[in-house]
Amino acid sequence: MLGICYNINAMKGKTVIITGGSRGIGKACCLAFAKAGANIVFTFSKSQKEAEELTVQIKNLGVECLNMQADVRDYNQCRTVVEKTIERFREIDVLINNAGITKDKSLFMMLPEEWHDVINTNLNGTFNMTKAAIITLLKQKKGCIINMSSVSGIVGLPGQSNYSASKAGIIGFSKALAKEVAAQNVRVNVVCPGFIETDMVGSMREDIKKEILKSIPQKRLGKAEEVADLCLFLASDKAAYITGETIKIDGGLAI
Repeated sequence: MLGICYNINAMKGKTVIITGGSRGIGKACCLAFAKAGANIVFTFSKSQKEAEELTVQIKNLGVECLNMQADVRDYNQCRTVVEKTIERFREIDVLINNAGITKDKSLFMMLPEEWHDVINTNLNGTFNMTKAAIITLLKQKKGCIINMSSVSGIVGLPGQSNYSASKAGIIGFSKALAKEVAAQNVRVNVVCPGFIETDMVGSMREDIKKEILKSIPQKRLGKAEEVADLCLFLASDKAAYITGETIKIDGGLAI
């Protein structure tokens, strides 16, 4: 089903903003949407080199690309991302709020700043980017917002009280917003990845990874490209009647 979106005309001429786009799931989304013909705007937090390399990859696919270093915790920086996107491409068709961090630790060991950093980046960052873009989408009377949550926001995971809270908050935020903007032809959906092959998971100890695999019914990690394909489907006309949904992509982990 998802593969039908993967042609050069599926998103041709559309403009997609992806936060945290220089690596992992964000990078996979950038490339998937570019292959489908969309112009890409992505943000990154630190690595200018990775951002420039990805920009070249995207432009080699025959579409336009704009990268911006931005901190999603800062509403004014989010507003600048939206303004520069409109200035360059005139409209926004898709917003993917992907930027996020983890600072895992048992609650009794967690510092207040570790709680606030994760909430401010994951949850407040999603609010900031969405708030910055929503007037444009409503004026256009069209648009798609995809918010990246996690299975941790559904079932909760030990050592992730800050992360689980931020991701659960994204789900509630998205459901409320979906009801607010549906009549203006703006759709809001949530994607909840499980354990995906990214740098974050790759840095885990091997014994922890083995335990994780035991808990996944499919007995494998997901791929960033699989998450990107789901996002591509949700942004396409094939999903025009889907809004307010929370979709897990986790190999059965949260069944």
